[in-house]
Amino acid sequence: MAAKPRFRKNAVDPNTDPTDEARTSAQEADGRNGKHPVDESLPPFKMFTSGLQHVAAMYAGVVAPPMIVGPAVGLGVQETAFLMGASLFTAGMATLLQTLGFWRIGARLPFVNGVSFAGVTPMIAIGKDRGHDGIAVIFGAIIVAGLLGFVLAPYFCKLVRFFPPVVTGTVITLIGVSLLPVAFNWSQGGDATAGDYGSATNITMAAVTLVIVLALRKLLRGFLQQIAILLGLVVGTLIAIPAGITDFGALGDADVIGFPTPFHFGAPQFEIAAIVSMCIVMLVCMTESTADMLALGKIVGRPADERTIEGGLRADTLGSALSPLFNGFMCSAFAQNIGLVAMTRVRSRFVVATGGVILVLLGLVPVAASVIALVPLPVLGGAGIVLFGSVAASGIQTLATAALEKGENALIVAASVGVGLIPIAAPGFYHAFPEDLLVVLDSGISTGCVVAIVLNLAFNHWGRTADTDAHTEDPGRGPETADGAQPKDPVAVPAVR
Repeated sequence: MAAKPRFRKNAVDPNTDPTDEARTSAQEADGRNGKHPVDESLPPFKMFTSGLQHVAAMYAGVVAPPMIVGPAVGLGVQETAFLMGASLFTAGMATLLQTLGFWRIGARLPFVNGVSFAGVTPMIAIGKDRGHDGIAVIFGAIIVAGLLGFVLAPYFCKLVRFFPPVVTGTVITLIGVSLLPVAFNWSQGGDATAGDYGSATNITMAAVTLVIVLALRKLLRGFLQQIAILLGLVVGTLIAIPAGITDFGALGDADVIGFPTPFHFGAPQFEIAAIVSMCIVMLVCMTESTADMLALGKIVGRPADERTIEGGLRADTLGSALSPLFNGFMCSAFAQNIGLVAMTRVRSRFVVATGGVILVLLGLVPVAASVIALVPLPVLGGAGIVLFGSVAASGIQTLATAALEKGENALIVAASVGVGLIPIAAPGFYHAFPEDLLVVLDSGISTGCVVAIVLNLAFNHWGRTADTDAHTEDPGRGPETADGAQPKDPVAVPAVR
């Protein structure tokens, strides 16, 4: 008779206290007031500049989806610009929900939220050439998907037990690797139809910015070292002016004051097919957000437990449900900012909350948003290589704690990373699959995460017995399970903190 499937809680629960080393590091970082660095408040100037650095890192990612969806559904230039401002405003609201929170809403980590790219393709399919009606249908579907996700959050967060180091390390690595093509695209100019896309000027500008950021990190100390990315973006933008790739046109066209009028495109409309598509997108976003919270929790030295993830998912989904009220799209985690936290070592959630306030103000003051938009995409791409690479490096360090020499853990990582890289290495690989499935399949993070979870269960849990568990123990190292978890599951805090 086949052995009954058995789940060993200690072997798969990564949500226990950090190691003594991580705890000591956190205390040393803020020993004066006894607070965890996540809850530390910085002086106003440092708070503002560090928060502005987060905004600079994620600005292009926030405005890109409305920039794509607007023309696709038939909106003009001014209405598309309105969507972009609304997206900045709602991203700020969602970020404040995550960082400050209330009741059981919010992860209360330095967690940035913005418009999810996962919804771009289905939103275009829903609203293509339908103008205001198309936007109204998209907004109706997002509201329903957000409310559904809010209800599911307490149950979805329990999946954290299926994220041991062999899974989280794989997913964190895929997050970083999946973001690198975005940096490469920015480095080439961002618009593949433009005549200068991939030009020597664009790529050289990206390389110069990359070198500037690395040099600043090496030469500067203290607070200036922490804002090396922001300084690199400023210096890179100044250098780009004589190179002719800085566009000042947006400054002249922007309004000084503007508010995202509620339901500017009309009352939301509800269509079953659109709702189903956006509910699938919501599940994908919840999966990615869970992985991002686990990654960020390890980087800041406060591992994300079920309650933290539940609060984070509630903030994600509530922010998404409220966004259409102010003409915004579905909100989800921005993984690029995790790399910024890892690189700068600034772990205060109030810094990111300050970034959320800046986003809200940018949504209300379009001319201020245009100043941020002055940063050329090649400059942003050069900095992005460092940011996104830092995320991948954190994943590799997590995998180093996953006991890859035990059982089939190396095989789990190999297969999961391989499947997760398909959308990156071969973007048209799934072109013959139904469009609804592409929402999941075209996300290497989601597919790699699912494969890692299933293979971890198959190799390390299903069919295992007490005898086989005993054989995985090493008297020299103490009782360790095949998936790399100790009975007390120490959590490694990446050295890039």
